[in-house]
Amino acid sequence: MNQLPDLNGKSILVTGGTGSFGKKFVEMVSSHFPGVKRLVIYSRDELKQFEMSQLYPEKDYPYIRFFIGDVRDGDRFRRACEGIDIIIHAAALKQVPAAEYNPMECIKTNIFGAENVIDAALDMGVKKVVALSTDKAAAPINLYGATKLCSDKLFVAANNFKGHRDVSFSVVRYGNVIGSRGSVIPFFLSRRKDGVLPITHQDMTRFNISLEDGVKLVFYALGNAWGGEIFVPRIPSYRIMDVAEAIAPGARQEIVGIRPGEKLHEEMITETDALNTIEFKDYFVICPSMPIWKPEDLASAFGGKLAEYGFKYNSGTNPHFLTVEEIREQISAHVDSSFKPM
Repeated sequence: MNQLPDLNGKSILVTGGTGSFGKKFVEMVSSHFPGVKRLVIYSRDELKQFEMSQLYPEKDYPYIRFFIGDVRDGDRFRRACEGIDIIIHAAALKQVPAAEYNPMECIKTNIFGAENVIDAALDMGVKKVVALSTDKAAAPINLYGATKLCSDKLFVAANNFKGHRDVSFSVVRYGNVIGSRGSVIPFFLSRRKDGVLPITHQDMTRFNISLEDGVKLVFYALGNAWGGEIFVPRIPSYRIMDVAEAIAPGARQEIVGIRPGEKLHEEMITETDALNTIEFKDYFVICPSMPIWKPEDLASAFGGKLAEYGFKYNSGTNPHFLTVEEIREQISAHVDSSFKPM
């Protein structure tokens, strides 16, 4: 990857700042950019803010501020953006079953909330906005994925109506974060003592990325985005059966079937997306379908090439799969340092 941003002297706001990504982002900004001017944690959960503030006492981290608010509240969010240079938008309702049962709540946060972020950025003189997406936004089959696709479209399109303002909007899309709440690895770890692991489908695959690598991709987008890109990292996949073997090799495996709204394989770039996709060594860029700049110019500037016709980026056809031993190493490094297979 090319140059990283210099965040020293910048004022940054993170929506959903008390979530898994937000906490890792704050940790990495604090360690890599000691001269950051201000780091605002914007979220609606006062308890999580209190707990996080214990890790970052004001006397040691005077640049960190905690701001209670919801992205649904445009006025409140605009107030939080006063003097802000950079917005990282990580707030979302992301539980698939909850979204299906409460569709308008998901729409209000993921779509209307995204529009509030865009409006505030335009009104308050923000320079850079990077929004987090998900693999579920590619050819969505559930409401959560559909709302995130809408959100992605809003952020990309914002570059078309920013007028004379010096601001860029871009998106970072990645797949399953290892050890994230509700994901398969912590679930298997919690069930392995029972001697039985529920398997949705024996052929299921997923992409794999660590929170740290997710933050690094956001850093990269901050330093290199022209505006309108969807950045997708090149990352390995794993097979669900290999995860089961890595965690509990002697356990009985019970096939329970794919859950509603769930895919057999994750997608991050569809065949249709690939028509506007540029390949680079460490990542892909899905270019805006409504031209903002020429994809050929971006490819030339960063040493990439246009994706071949018919290309798609799918966890099932990904050329790089983690081995059982590599999965164990990932669990030890990113989920549970005391982990040992049973």
